[in-house]
Amino acid sequence: MAFPQPRAQPPQLPRHLHRTIDCQQGAVRAVRFNADGNYLLSCGSDKSLKLWSVSRGTLLKTYSGHGYEVLDVDGSYDNSQLCSCSSDKTVILWDVASGQVTRKLRGHVGKVNCVQFNDEASVILSGSIDGMVRCWDTRSRRMEPIQILDEARDGVSSLKVSEHEVLTGSVDGRVRLYDLRMGQLHVDFIGSPITCVCFTQDGQCTLSSTLDSTLRLLDKSTGEMLGEYTGHQNKSYKMDCSLSNKDTHVVSCSEDGHVYYWDLVEGSVALKLPVGKGVVQSLSFHPTDPLLLTATEGRVQVWGGEPLETSEDGTET
Repeated sequence: MAFPQPRAQPPQLPRHLHRTIDCQQGAVRAVRFNADGNYLLSCGSDKSLKLWSVSRGTLLKTYSGHGYEVLDVDGSYDNSQLCSCSSDKTVILWDVASGQVTRKLRGHVGKVNCVQFNDEASVILSGSIDGMVRCWDTRSRRMEPIQILDEARDGVSSLKVSEHEVLTGSVDGRVRLYDLRMGQLHVDFIGSPITCVCFTQDGQCTLSSTLDSTLRLLDKSTGEMLGEYTGHQNKSYKMDCSLSNKDTHVVSCSEDGHVYYWDLVEGSVALKLPVGKGVVQSLSFHPTDPLLLTATEGRVQVWGGEPLETSEDGTET
């Protein structure tokens, strides 16, 4: 006799605080999971970059080499390298194990807001307040970028890379999708300055957040607007948005000390998560599990879909 399939559980939203990490690196400008989600990276206003264990909350390594506050970081697919960017106008490629600077890339003429590896970590892409996206070859000794994307008419605030596509958001109010394989550029005019862009997990849509306190979901191929998400506050700061690990919910930071979750399809607020008193500056959703990182002031918090269980000896399991 065949048993009926178990009913699908509703997706879990990270709402239970697992741990708080006092990063001791000034204000945390950005927090990111690594590729497999076992580690987290925090970018500090004290010029440092720190690597932490997610499960234990312990500091594993500190990376020092920037001359001003660190604004973004990305880890390579194999966890062997990091790339970071800073208000000092540079991009740094790091060796994770040794903590040493592999290369310091100069060329931007203003602070560098965002940085990301491509899938193979053979190229670093960096977006700057100077309106340029520079593409750097990590395996060559050349100090010049291999390509410059200069279409933005104002600073580039956010970028994401997925296979042969590059998605950028700019203060000029436009989302640009570069198809490097076809040599095409698709531009969607949003109007308000864009603070963050990302792809949905299935790669079919793009999500953008803007300084009119609105997030918009666009069809990647047609530019049609599929959803609008409001209720949070985003009028002054560059803040992160994301999608949950299964594309069921839209997630955003807010200036009112909360993280907001919206149902992707319905557009309604599913959860308003209180994080702290100040602005929630950055967040990162785990690649596969219902785990969320938030950064507010000098702290990083790890949130899970289930409460942490503690065993009899007081250790977390």
